[in-house]
Amino acid sequence: MSELPDWLPAWCLGRLGGEPAEVLFSSHQVSMVFGLRLAGGREVVVKARAGVSRAASCVAAQTWMAERGFPCARPLTPVDEVGELAVHAEEYRPGGEVRHGHSAGTARRCAEVFARLTAELAGVNVAPPLPNPPWVRWDHADPGPWPAMDFLDSRDQSAVPGHIVETAERARERLLAGGLPCVLGHADFEAQNLRWQGRQMWAVHDWDSLAWQPEAALAGAASGAFASAGPPTLAPVEASEAFLAAYQGERGRSFTAEESEIAWAAGLWMAAYNAREMALCGGSPAGAEAVLAQAAERLRRAGA
Repeated sequence: MSELPDWLPAWCLGRLGGEPAEVLFSSHQVSMVFGLRLAGGREVVVKARAGVSRAASCVAAQTWMAERGFPCARPLTPVDEVGELAVHAEEYRPGGEVRHGHSAGTARRCAEVFARLTAELAGVNVAPPLPNPPWVRWDHADPGPWPAMDFLDSRDQSAVPGHIVETAERARERLLAGGLPCVLGHADFEAQNLRWQGRQMWAVHDWDSLAWQPEAALAGAASGAFASAGPPTLAPVEASEAFLAAYQGERGRSFTAEESEIAWAAGLWMAAYNAREMALCGGSPAGAEAVLAQAAERLRRAGA
């Protein structure tokens, strides 16, 4: 198991009572994630990423949700500081299927889950998990429309289509003018992070991606991202409209005109951020193409 970090076996032994015997899966993106079978047969997931205070808030919120029966993995340890990393373990919750597509029915079902998630997170008392994930960090203080990210900023920016930059600038201007109160919410509500058993949600993953932004903005981001089952793209306008309508119905109140505009601006800014990253890293152009096709209508709805 040479792919495991040197610190991991001892950490597992101390925190979980056994060293890794088998790697079930691993992922190295925003976080390092290891699915492990320990000596003795216990299966767990270990996550490591930067930012101890942010990670502690995310894990505390995830624990709260799991203890109240929300479909998510239950954390098994608190967050430990290992060198410069924040490390914790959670139960392994395999199973369920990714729901593909962006039909009105899929949009409604996803929105209902997101509304329940947001409502239950309102009861969590944790420090805001700041800084926010960069794809919803439109309120940054860095120059230009994007938050500073060395691995992106060091690349040739001419690869980013001009319409992506312009769209991000206009959407961000509208978001910064909003002034709505922030709440705790899930900022990576993509199909690839959701698992279903029939019509029932089996698991919501990626609790590392909690954020502190206005409710309407988080719902708007989710309305654009819920259908992404691979490289990030942007759901059609009609699908986002169905998502937002179902979300408001489940929450029992309609957005104000201001909230509605913020929701549309947030979904578009997130899509522009993802399209920029794909362009700089040689990824799929689908997101940039969707932004180009939809930007005018979404900006109109955002009042931007």
